[in-house]
Amino acid sequence: MNILISNDDGIAASGIKALISVLSKNHNVYVIAPDRERSAAGHSLTLHTPLRVEELESKFGAKRVWITTGTPGDCVKIGISAILEANEKPDIVISGINHGPNLGTDILYSGTVSCAMEGAMMGVPSIAVSLASMMPSDEDFVTTAKFIDKLLPRLENFNFPKKTILNVNTPALDENDIAGVEITKLGTKMFTDAYEKRIDPRGKVYYWMAGELTKEHEEDGTDISALRANRISITPITFEMTHKSIISELEDAFCPGGICSWFGYDANN
Repeated sequence: MNILISNDDGIAASGIKALISVLSKNHNVYVIAPDRERSAAGHSLTLHTPLRVEELESKFGAKRVWITTGTPGDCVKIGISAILEANEKPDIVISGINHGPNLGTDILYSGTVSCAMEGAMMGVPSIAVSLASMMPSDEDFVTTAKFIDKLLPRLENFNFPKKTILNVNTPALDENDIAGVEITKLGTKMFTDAYEKRIDPRGKVYYWMAGELTKEHEEDGTDISALRANRISITPITFEMTHKSIISELEDAFCPGGICSWFGYDANN
């Protein structure tokens, strides 16, 4: 299997090194990653500055490795569209392993999730994977990488839907302490919205985002509740954002009888 690996923590991150090392034993791994950390970049692309790409010496078992000056989304888009040769095109895109959880509504800001979502937007099955560790120091990412290696063969029996990714979060525990795997839905918020007001050496005010883990109850079946129970969470996520169930209600409210003439024109004519 050809695998394209990228991330938002940058090429030097421990998580991507572990993922490459484990998956390259059984697969053809190609790596295109940001040249520096791009955490919380969301789903952004580079449009107004040149996007520079440099191929590095292959490492950790990968077939080929590139770095870019762009965002996680840039890495996947340019990789599939312009960098990889025809025989190198990915069967799957894997983003990670992120150092820190990507759960609940926080995935909207996640470069890790957006990186995988770009793969899905380009028609390639994609997975985002994160180690739910809050420790600032490097963690052991090998257990998470081994889980992904075991997950890949199971996808052969799964009809990967278009416009969909799998968002995987693993607890920061030894393999023997993990309580299992759970298929989940997105929870609410993992962190509080808190900012610290500070004063710089020149007397100017600045703010530092300092959100903390929430302690609110989370209903069963969510990614957050699974992690709190020491289980690996797998959440299917789609970028199909149309809220189809309220279309008819909006039509009744804004265009009664099928006539939308309240703004000075009839949309039906």
